[in-house]
Amino acid sequence: RWISWMTEFCWPMRVYIEDTDAGGIVYYANYLKFMERARTELMRTLGYGKPALFDGLQLVVHELNIKYHSPALLDDELKVSAELTKIGRVTFLMSQSIYRGDSLLVEGEVKVACLDALTKKPAAMPAPMYQKLKGLLG
Repeated sequence: RWISWMTEFCWPMRVYIEDTDAGGIVYYANYLKFMERARTELMRTLGYGKPALFDGLQLVVHELNIKYHSPALLDDELKVSAELTKIGRVTFLMSQSIYRGDSLLVEGEVKVACLDALTKKPAAMPAPMYQKLKGLLG
């Protein structure tokens, strides 16, 4: 069962030389890293300092859909958003965008799943985490 809700979190970033190709354009896979950092920082604000691995469980990307509109360039200041749009007991869905100023560069939707760290099989989020996320619905 899904619970729908919306709350946006934004994380500022700058493009460094290691993020770019020889032409000074951000390498396409690095946008996924930028999105991961925003999701991680969102979870950190909720009290989960190491959200990828906790209590014998781990959060992993299960599905990803991404659309590139315009490239980011060396030294650009970016804003990376993470907006939770749905939550279930095992998975949650986030809409994410990357902006340079008011220009939308990249947008995507990421489905994150909770797994048992040993078996790598789906597992319910711990009740406190689920309740904290669900509580954002108001």
